[in-house]
Amino acid sequence: MIRPLAIALLLLVAGCKGNKAVVDANTPSGQDLRPEWVRSRPSSSMYYVGIGLANKARPEFQETAKKNALNDLASEISVVVEGNSLLYTLDQRSRFNESFTSTINTRTSEQLEGFELMGTWENGTEYWTYYRLSKSEHARIKAERKARAMGNAKDLLMRSRESLANGDLRGAFDQDMRGLLAIRDYWGENDLVELDGRQVPLANELFSDLQRLTSGIRFSILPERCELTYADRYRRELLISAKHGTNGNLRDLAQLPVVITWPGNSGRVTEMKSTDGAGHVRTTVQQVDANGSPRELVVRLDMDALIAKEHDATFVRALTSSLTVPEKRATIDITMPRVFMRAQETNLGQPVGDAGVSMVIREELTKRGFRFVEREADGDMLLTLTGTTRQGGESGGFFTTFLDLNFSFRDRRSGDVIHEGGSQGVKGIQLDHQRAGIDAYKRAAQDVRRDLVPAMMKAIM
Repeated sequence: MIRPLAIALLLLVAGCKGNKAVVDANTPSGQDLRPEWVRSRPSSSMYYVGIGLANKARPEFQETAKKNALNDLASEISVVVEGNSLLYTLDQRSRFNESFTSTINTRTSEQLEGFELMGTWENGTEYWTYYRLSKSEHARIKAERKARAMGNAKDLLMRSRESLANGDLRGAFDQDMRGLLAIRDYWGENDLVELDGRQVPLANELFSDLQRLTSGIRFSILPERCELTYADRYRRELLISAKHGTNGNLRDLAQLPVVITWPGNSGRVTEMKSTDGAGHVRTTVQQVDANGSPRELVVRLDMDALIAKEHDATFVRALTSSLTVPEKRATIDITMPRVFMRAQETNLGQPVGDAGVSMVIREELTKRGFRFVEREADGDMLLTLTGTTRQGGESGGFFTTFLDLNFSFRDRRSGDVIHEGGSQGVKGIQLDHQRAGIDAYKRAAQDVRRDLVPAMMKAIM
């Protein structure tokens, strides 16, 4: 006979076994032991719910389940986009909205406060976590956090205006950007504040301020056309000024980052500079590609330098992509030098006339804008060219003649050599020595077209 006390002890032991968290999933009763919140997601008008599941085969499965539960909890806290919010008015909201919402959900899961652990459950392969968060408590915490962020953003807007009044657009831009990022969690929400005696959406006001900052920049370039000449060795210093304002009320912009570009001999030249205290920056244009198109200097606001590197690129790109990027262009005019040429070309002692290399040089340089003059005093450069031929041998009825060619370009005023060269022993073959000499001049002309003129351009530019 089993005594009542023994029966009670047996029931107690059975009850303790039934409440164990780890259950063998292979047993018929394993599924029956799952708690209600695992079998059916809880629903509440008073709480946000987050359920997280992780496979126990993964490392740190408990932390994974917790993270999944908090992400699930955050997904219940929907982002409702207000009609007068920044998110609604952004030009790219159709593309940006999805990434914005995803990022906000991730940030929400990282910043959640006041949630409570309601339970965990596991079997041989699964680990479950259940969190809940009071909707009223979340609203209270969010309201406090939003008020602090809004106050910070409004203060940054005021500082931005003070910075601009002092000509510090760089500082003003940074403060506006920091103000916007301070309230990025609320871009889709109502964010009305009182400003200058009126109610305005704060994020929109900060964004509009960024637009006014960039669109109000005025660049000027002196001289307005960049004229490059041989007399200046194809170098020209330009003065660039940066101001901000409208309706004639302009202020100098100090420490403004700019990008200056022009087509160079070896590719596009890019300079990154900042204006001085008076809003000025100087650059020297040189080594310009004479065949470049369009041949112009471009001054542009350096947007990348305005943005602090620590800012979240996801948000910053959405803001800056629709901002006006001011620029100013100046045409680059190149005036090629005037050339006086002395040419003495003979073939076995006889002048070659138009059959010589001098005509090819004149043609090729003229194509590139060089001007040939008839008087030495009118030239910027003096070109001396000599060509002589000498007889070679004969074989099988074909005759060989060799051409020796020399040239030099000198500055007329200083006498300095700018470029010189030549070809020795250029071989011509024909049915007699005279015609072989003309053939040698033709071969040398091909080398001149290919090598001499590009080398000359490189020497002076």
